[in-house]
Amino acid sequence: MKACKLAPLLAFGLAFPALANDHKPPPVQPATSFAAVEAHDKEKVAIAAEPYDTKEKEAIFRVDYLSHGVMPVRLIVTNNSDRPISLRDARILFQTPAGDRIQAAEPEDVERLMTRKEREGGKIPMPGPIPSIHMKPKASNKDVEEDFDEFEYGALVVEAHTTRAGFLFYDVSQLDDPLKGAKLHLHKLRDAEGNELFFFEIPFDKYLQSKSAAMK
Repeated sequence: MKACKLAPLLAFGLAFPALANDHKPPPVQPATSFAAVEAHDKEKVAIAAEPYDTKEKEAIFRVDYLSHGVMPVRLIVTNNSDRPISLRDARILFQTPAGDRIQAAEPEDVERLMTRKEREGGKIPMPGPIPSIHMKPKASNKDVEEDFDEFEYGALVVEAHTTRAGFLFYDVSQLDDPLKGAKLHLHKLRDAEGNELFFFEIPFDKYLQSKSAAMK
């Protein structure tokens, strides 16, 4: 009898976390609102990088990317000039302290880092003739693809006096302390005439310092 009562409770407990989050992008704010930001006064463009490096922050996603060695980074681009800027040819790279540059991951790159058990879910064995309870997968290819569809940065043009934001996902699984001494490096951004803007290099140490100050 105890096992029969336990099964629905387990099933409810496993399903409940899925109801706890709407999976909505955070509100868009100017790039200068963030700690890790670089502003080019002459070009009137500011770009910020906000890592989602804690379980609490990454709860907006369907997948626990940090546990797979993937760092979600929110990119915020504010164009305060009177002309649009283009990111169509932009290169946005995670630069390690050693100078290596990591390209943003595609959904299939993240999926390769996920184990089969995480994609398919496990089973809780039950006594006697009671069938095992199938656990909901911790992550799935569908979850990853939905996250990328909803959250990935996709604005190829940032209009005049506008801020655009979205996420890029970087495979930092080979780095012990991925943010310390690292930077987000951007180049090949262009103005309305097609001229390349001066490159942006945003140190993540600015973000880490702001976190440290907030904890004091």
